[in-house]
Amino acid sequence: MFDTRVCKLLNIKYPIIQGGMAWVATHELAAAVSQGGGLGIVAAGNAPPEVIRDEIRKARRLTDKPFGVNIMLMSPFAEDIVGIICEERVPVVTTGAGNPAKFIKKFKEYGVKVIPVVPTVSLARRLEREGVDALIVEGTEAGGHIGELTTMALVPQVVDAVRIPVIAAGGIGDGRGFLASLSLGAEGVQLGTRFVCSTECTVHDNFKEMIIKSKDRQTTVTGRTTGYPVRVLKNRFTKEYLELEEKGLSFQELEDFGAGRLRLAVKEGDITKGSVMAGQISGLINEVKPCKDIIEGIIDSAIEQMDSLLSMKGGGGQ
Repeated sequence: MFDTRVCKLLNIKYPIIQGGMAWVATHELAAAVSQGGGLGIVAAGNAPPEVIRDEIRKARRLTDKPFGVNIMLMSPFAEDIVGIICEERVPVVTTGAGNPAKFIKKFKEYGVKVIPVVPTVSLARRLEREGVDALIVEGTEAGGHIGELTTMALVPQVVDAVRIPVIAAGGIGDGRGFLASLSLGAEGVQLGTRFVCSTECTVHDNFKEMIIKSKDRQTTVTGRTTGYPVRVLKNRFTKEYLELEEKGLSFQELEDFGAGRLRLAVKEGDITKGSVMAGQISGLINEVKPCKDIIEGIIDSAIEQMDSLLSMKGGGGQ
């Protein structure tokens, strides 16, 4: 059931990938997702290269299943991280905040599957021509750095534009979202916020609790005026940030104001002054569970939903 091209490409049981969330996607979370049948991801963020090498090796001690590393291409360490991924023979890399084209040849030489995150059809087409293996198509519902188009609108357009597998991301947190994504033509999903609220995720309990307590309108987007929009949960930090944006502060001034805020929330649990990056799916999450239970629950729910839909066939009020 649900044995898609993504499963075959990544050698995983279920077509479910964990998002590469800076400060959040550690080796503990990545290994747990992979052990649960999905593809776990270690996020490099802006961490120094040797920190990521250590994370990769720690993940390997916890799982013998495939896992990947996410590279933020704007990081000053991006090129070094590419080298470490190849040296450590990590099977999959996901990329964000840039175009991975200049690294694709090297990745291919080492057998690394390359899966960039894309927010537009034009970038999806371009990266397919560059030789990437699949695409993560992320809608604006997602947490963290986002584009403008919704998952519902963007995914089918990209599916129609490319031949390689598409993985849907943004606003997916249960079996209904999983099945809907497949209906749009995706062959897998990427989940971020749902995996934050897992027992294996090492973020501060305050961070998890804020997501669990959030409602449908709890998120906001900062940075729209700078061209680098970020979806976060509303708090004092976002209120002050948006006020400064409205006053017309420069990109650098806003960057300085936001520096270190994600770590403050993730590691220190300051959910008032920290940046609590989370997606619009937050209002759907109401408990912390092991990654394995989250994954299997999504698959079981999707099967139930599919059976329910099939039972409607031919109903028509007869």
